[in-house]
Amino acid sequence: MITTAIFPSRYVQGAGALDALGDELARLGGKALVLLAPFVERELGERIAATLAKAGVEARLEVFNGECSDEEVARLAEIARPLGVRVVAGIGGGKMLDTAKAVAHELAVRVAIVPTIASTDAPCSALSVIYTPQGEFKRYLVLPTNPDLVLVDTAVVAKAPVRLLVAGMGDALATWFEAESCRIKGAGNMTGRPGPMTAHGLAKLCFDTLLEYGPLACAACEGGVVTPALEKVVEANTLLSGLGFESGGLAAAHAIHNGLTVLAQTHDYWHGEKVAFGTLASLMLNGAAPALIDRVYDFCDAVGLPTTLAEIGLEDVSDEDLHRAAAAACADGETIHNEPCAISTESVLGAMIAADAYGRSRLCSCC
Repeated sequence: MITTAIFPSRYVQGAGALDALGDELARLGGKALVLLAPFVERELGERIAATLAKAGVEARLEVFNGECSDEEVARLAEIARPLGVRVVAGIGGGKMLDTAKAVAHELAVRVAIVPTIASTDAPCSALSVIYTPQGEFKRYLVLPTNPDLVLVDTAVVAKAPVRLLVAGMGDALATWFEAESCRIKGAGNMTGRPGPMTAHGLAKLCFDTLLEYGPLACAACEGGVVTPALEKVVEANTLLSGLGFESGGLAAAHAIHNGLTVLAQTHDYWHGEKVAFGTLASLMLNGAAPALIDRVYDFCDAVGLPTTLAEIGLEDVSDEDLHRAAAAACADGETIHNEPCAISTESVLGAMIAADAYGRSRLCSCC
């Protein structure tokens, strides 16, 4: 059997790392299109311009429109093409970063990824998740290479809302469970081949790190400070989860997330929040041991991840809508078919209902 793992070329993390961005982009060719989330332009624009100028990087700064869609990728590529850029850098959150990767792919140039939050495992991957302009999941864009650079300034991450760090933990929480499902079934990872033991070991380290340091990292983020616990969880959310999902594989949790996106009520909730609920549903789907289920629910409660449908905007969801989400999760080609158990719309619907009911019962018992 051939196994395959893929990794970014260079990973830089630490307080103050943003000030090294100019030097890092100079290594990648120097002439850059730098895509900024709107808040990045407001809060960090001068600092970014200074590090680029200091390193002699010729750059065009452009503000992201907010959705990683084919339309936005085409708009930005059209701006960059006549400039002869050699690297595209994206600075912001998950959809911003996926857009930068897609634009760099369109232009056939190198890409640098600079997350300002630790809310998803997208930064390290050779993958962009493409949505419609309205925010519904459209497709995965599988890229030929991983980012040339991932740079994370933990002092910037620490100033972001705690909810975003927690959402990243929700995304990362799925990593080990989905990699395990792929390992058991022998399913392919994002390369189409099974992952090696390295990928599964990193996925387990991701899970263990979250459970040990998650609450302490939340406390640090509440105070806007960088601590060893925060550094560990940022690395788990970003690097370990990125390597674990991409080289270990995806399964039910992310498919259920994708199904939930067909319901407009969920669009105000973060990717990782919906993935966390998908993880809980996947435990029900697979008949996980009760002790493990309680351990995961306990973690979600401790850091503030959703354990009920109401917590992702679906308090009054109709049976018809929930069935529609379950059916979308089971679409042909979805990663839920990497699960080692039988999959049907009805079984997934039942798992979602059971996960919600158990979450509500635990909330009631705490009252």
